[in-house]
Amino acid sequence: MIKGLHHNAYRCRDSEQTRRFYEDFLGLPLADAFEIGETKTGRQTAALHSFYRLGDGSFLAFFEVPDMPFEFKDQHDYDLHIALEVDMETLRHMLEKGKAEGMETRGISDHGFIRSIYFRDPNGYVIELAAPTETAADYAARAGTKAHAVLAHWQNTK
Repeated sequence: MIKGLHHNAYRCRDSEQTRRFYEDFLGLPLADAFEIGETKTGRQTAALHSFYRLGDGSFLAFFEVPDMPFEFKDQHDYDLHIALEVDMETLRHMLEKGKAEGMETRGISDHGFIRSIYFRDPNGYVIELAAPTETAADYAARAGTKAHAVLAHWQNTK
């Protein structure tokens, strides 16, 4: 049985720039970092793998691999974004903090069941901070009863 998310891993341009965003700006503690000099298949490499702890015990992880080309680009929200849950007070605080630091900061977007703000990390990934509304649990219960029907309709009409 799958218990939950342990970590998601992404490439990063520079581990220190990434640390400044995730630890200093967002407040996620750097929980681990280790160098990888050889892959499990025996290939020599030079990589740093770093992990940032979320409040639920899961992690966001990054690989910096200077000798392996990777096309970094500013991601569109539909292509890739990382959504992290916060409370409404934290959402407002982070909105002001982002603006004060001159970051690209979007929101507050009201999605009904959550309110969200958006930043872009140093690697081009969109980071969403999402605060559930009072109706989030009711929304989730209703959404779960119709999700398969919505997906089937989409498949039949796209």
